[in-house]
Amino acid sequence: MAGSGRDERARVRGAQGGSAADFEALFRRHWSAAYRAAYLVVHDAAAAEDIAQEAFLAAVRNLDRFDRRRPFGPWLHRIVVNRAIDWARARTLRRETGAAPLDTLPAPGARSNPHSQTLVEGLADLSPEHRAVIVLRHLLEYTPGEIAELLGLPRGTVNSRLRRGLDELSRQLGEDVR
Repeated sequence: MAGSGRDERARVRGAQGGSAADFEALFRRHWSAAYRAAYLVVHDAAAAEDIAQEAFLAAVRNLDRFDRRRPFGPWLHRIVVNRAIDWARARTLRRETGAAPLDTLPAPGARSNPHSQTLVEGLADLSPEHRAVIVLRHLLEYTPGEIAELLGLPRGTVNSRLRRGLDELSRQLGEDVR
């Protein structure tokens, strides 16, 4: 696994130097998780694709501020999730409705899990802030401390949002989702 970290750091260095091949390699490696995280926050396939693409472009434009000693994925996920939260808040203010069918979400193993569709639908009813921390914790597998750092929130706020979001999902689904 250490080799993959060195490989990623080399790719980041190359992308910082303008290498299209290194940027493309980073894009291929992180695209699926970035898109899925955005989609689960905004519940709109077209918007999720735009958000993930814009996040990659923002990441590339700001690579000079990126600490290459750290993993690229969490840094990118922070950009994606913050943009997705902003988009979802703006949509709520505009009172627009999402358009894409939920079955367009690419989720490995979703077909084998009978609860995945119900869970995705339940996430849609949560606030963007609650969706974001649940996606980061349970889809991208960050710790609450890492989520706090990624989103610039106190850890207690992250824990509270996780608890409230999971409680709401439990209420909606009629089962324990902890």
